[in-house]
Amino acid sequence: MPTAIAAPGKTLLTPHDHTLILIDYQSQMAFATKSIDAVLLRNNAGLVAHAARIFGASTILTTVAEKSFSGPIFSEIKAAFPESDVIDRTSMNTWEDAKIAERVNKLGKPRIVLAGLWTSVCIVGPALSALDQGFEVYVIADACGDVSNEAHERAMDRMVQAGARPMTSLQYLLELQRDWARSATYDAVTGLAKELGGAYGLGIIYAKAMFGASEGGH
Repeated sequence: MPTAIAAPGKTLLTPHDHTLILIDYQSQMAFATKSIDAVLLRNNAGLVAHAARIFGASTILTTVAEKSFSGPIFSEIKAAFPESDVIDRTSMNTWEDAKIAERVNKLGKPRIVLAGLWTSVCIVGPALSALDQGFEVYVIADACGDVSNEAHERAMDRMVQAGARPMTSLQYLLELQRDWARSATYDAVTGLAKELGGAYGLGIIYAKAMFGASEGGH
C-alpha cells in the first residue's frame, strides 16, 4: 500500500529544472499555420514567454532565416525578453545548430520544454533529438501550430510515442506557480492570467472586482 506524502510528483516542472526553447515564432511560419488561429497562437506564445520571465526559467529564443525569409520573432515574445539575443539558424532542426547545443549545455538543465512553429518539423526535430540524447522533453501543444490539424496532431502523436510529455500554455504557467501561497510571484501570475489567460483570466477579474475573492490568503 503506497503512502501519501505532501510532495509534488517528480515529473512536474519547476522554474529552475528546465530550459524553455521558443522556436521560429515568425511571420512567414505563421502565414501557413492552419491548425490554430493566429491570434490565439500569438496569445499563447506570449503567455508562455511571460510565464518563463516571471519565474526566471532558462529560455532560448531562436529563429530560422530571419533576415532572408521568415521575418523577426513575434513581438509578444521579444517583449518578455527585450534584452535577450535571438539565435538565428539555417537548420530546420534547432537541435542540429551548434550554437543551440552550446547554450543548452551551458544552462545545464535536464529537461527541455519546446514550443514553436511548425510542430511537425521544427518541434519534432529537437524533441526527438533531445530525447535520443537523454533529456526529458515537454511540448506546449497549444503554443505550437502546423499547416493542418492533421500535421499538428500526428506530430504530437509521434513525440508522445517517443516519450515527450504534452502540456498547454496555461498549464505551464500554473505548474510553475503551483501554490497560491507563494506570494513572490502571485501578483505577476494572476496579472498575466488576467491579460492572456482567456476565460480563466476573465474569471479572476470578475471574482476580484465583484466580491474581492483571493487565493492562498492574498
